[in-house]
Amino acid sequence: MKYVCNVCGWTYDETVGDIENGIPAGTKFEDLPEDFVCPLCGVGKEDFSAEE
Repeated sequence: MKYVCNVCGWTYDETVGDIENGIPAGTKFEDLPEDFVCPLCGVGKEDFSAEE
């Protein structure tokens, strides 16, 4: 599953993770820390939308 930032369009792909920011591949979006923010624009998880 992929999640897209509604503000800047950055995509979090669960199969890839975000290695640059310490999130290993396979980490589900709902398992990201509550204080997770978009690495490009800084908005929180509530500003992401699921994309299939």
